[in-house]
Amino acid sequence: MTEPDVPVEWLLATDPALRWQVERDLLGAPEAVWRATRARIATEGMGARLLAQQDADGQWAQGAYFPGEGHWSAWLKHQPGQPWTATTWSLFTLCRWGLDAAALAGTAEKLAANSHWEYDDLPYWGGEVDVCINGFTLTSGTWLGADVAGLVDWFAEHRLADGGWNCEWETGSTRSSYHSTLNALEALLFREVYGPDRASLASLRRGGEEYLLSRGLRRRASTGEQVAPWATLLAYPPRYRYDVLRALDYFRRAAAVDGVRPDPRLAEAVEIVRAKRQPDGRWLQEANLPGQEWFPIDVAVGKPSPWLTLYATRVLRWWDDEQEKA
Repeated sequence: MTEPDVPVEWLLATDPALRWQVERDLLGAPEAVWRATRARIATEGMGARLLAQQDADGQWAQGAYFPGEGHWSAWLKHQPGQPWTATTWSLFTLCRWGLDAAALAGTAEKLAANSHWEYDDLPYWGGEVDVCINGFTLTSGTWLGADVAGLVDWFAEHRLADGGWNCEWETGSTRSSYHSTLNALEALLFREVYGPDRASLASLRRGGEEYLLSRGLRRRASTGEQVAPWATLLAYPPRYRYDVLRALDYFRRAAAVDGVRPDPRLAEAVEIVRAKRQPDGRWLQEANLPGQEWFPIDVAVGKPSPWLTLYATRVLRWWDDEQEKA
């Protein structure tokens, strides 16, 4: 049964990319039902629109992390933020939505042949020096069946002494970053679940998980103060951005893989998310990263967000169900 204050009909009247998750995770629909909805991502709504933007060479917007010159240079001179239209962002978005990789048959090979990073012209599936970029690449490559096994070793080699990761390691940073650490953890968990060898990466994940848990998902280790306002401002799509809801959803998935109960240190973050629930059972969009996109994926700041409502409801159900078992 669904709680009476969860706006299920509102959530179901959405794009297939979101609807199938509502059916599976909130309604407990039969597998045949939610799989049929998920299959529609390739032919309907946002998934079909994003697939239609793919270039013949396998890329989006003629670039790896940033679009090619003709796609964004004029726009960037007059707008804030960065473009979110290039290959990395488009692939990662489709993967997170649950698109069947078969809809992109041949893309892995095309990118291997045609796409190089803006950094040192490195080959696409080899990654580069940025933690977040390599996390997105590990996830997308695993999804599409590309050879990205070397990136697992890269994450092991670039984990910092405090247990996490930082995209600024190359410029000398020795302290981990919330953003970088969560992006690394999500990629490693995806690789563990969907990689060809299904090898456990728990020992590699533990340091990053402890980095976040020991800080209550939002605090500085030195002072105990909140690291920054963004830590508790909920946003969809998150892009590379950290917030406590995204972190909680990671720990929900990791707990299922590891077969463990929720860590008690998640409790404060859970209650922060719970307190943001509106009287009508929805959550509001609280932040948005500016930048060029193919089309809007979610609502404007201040509006009720179906995506955040799905994520928050899913996390709270998991947490509350596990507390009842204790």
